[in-house]
Amino acid sequence: MLTRDLLKSDIADMLGMDPGEIGPDDNLMDMGLDSMRALNLVLKWSEAGVTLEFGELAENPTLAGWWQIIAARQA
Repeated sequence: MLTRDLLKSDIADMLGMDPGEIGPDDNLMDMGLDSMRALNLVLKWSEAGVTLEFGELAENPTLAGWWQIIAARQA
């Protein structure tokens, strides 16, 4: 199961940042998360059992937006 903390940690690792530097409403693309990195995260999370589409994450590229989608999928 993917937790919000793990989601934040995975994103921070991909950006080379500390998880504490990412706020729930920060635009992840503006922080440097390009489409290739985002696709790598989608693949990683899919392997963990959470099926996601890059397009749906791109619509709201924030931690809060992504967590809302992931939480709904895991419910």
